[in-house]
Amino acid sequence: MCKENDSMKHVVTLSNDVQVPALGQGTWHLGDASERRTQEIEALRVGIDRGMTLIDTAEMYGNGRAERLVGEAIRPYERSTIFLVSKVLPSNACGARFMQSLDQSLSYLKADHLDLYLYHWRGSDPLAEVVAGMEAAKAQGKIRAWGVSNFDIDDMEELWRVPGGENCLVNQVLYHMGSRGIEYSLLPWMREHDVALMAYCPLAQAGRLSCDLFGSPVLKSLAEKHGATPAQIALAWAIRDRQTIAIPRTGRKEHALLNAGADGIALTEDDCAAIDRAFPPPTSKEPLDIE
Repeated sequence: MCKENDSMKHVVTLSNDVQVPALGQGTWHLGDASERRTQEIEALRVGIDRGMTLIDTAEMYGNGRAERLVGEAIRPYERSTIFLVSKVLPSNACGARFMQSLDQSLSYLKADHLDLYLYHWRGSDPLAEVVAGMEAAKAQGKIRAWGVSNFDIDDMEELWRVPGGENCLVNQVLYHMGSRGIEYSLLPWMREHDVALMAYCPLAQAGRLSCDLFGSPVLKSLAEKHGATPAQIALAWAIRDRQTIAIPRTGRKEHALLNAGADGIALTEDDCAAIDRAFPPPTSKEPLDIE
């Protein structure tokens, strides 16, 4: 039996005209502990039912354990209602290894195609070979589109000089209130070239990365104002421009419900200005943050 799910108010239109929810679900570390498997599957399904139908995973996550978990979690749903994302390791991104890796991911996910396949981070192989593999997989119907992850502006500019490189739809990078370095040059470049931002760690791993995010008096004040949690304010901020996809990860259904609830929060200009004062945007180029 196929299950139906809610739709989200915040959506992002990719350059191939496909619309995706601005809030998706990450899966890093999911599937690592067998005793939490049932709980994590339930959390993913609760998120899907609330409209977070974009699921991001990777072959690296638990050496396939996360992909297998996702495959089981999405089984009750019509495949067309799920936007499935996975990533290929740089060591598998060229030659025969590329298709072998993709086929293994599809097998784990129990899917005949991916909606989006990402090059997990920049490796040593020529970008032209990576692009050729992505385009071949797209031509074979194994993926609908492709993108990259952890690419800085120099990488993106080089990618655009490769034939077919302009077919990159998404760049997935770390982005949250406490890590806004991409706003200086990378994000404007991506907006100009119609490359969507997919933000991983939008909650800064519950506020532990780089700053005491959830301890911020500003976040606490805004949470009280909107009848929300600091985490929900952080997610609402991440998707405020309707051009960013945020992929928070959780293995608990109560947190999945809270994450989805951020879709209903509309931050005002004054709210965003208060956040800017507490977490200022960059004034110069900063190294790409990955943790």
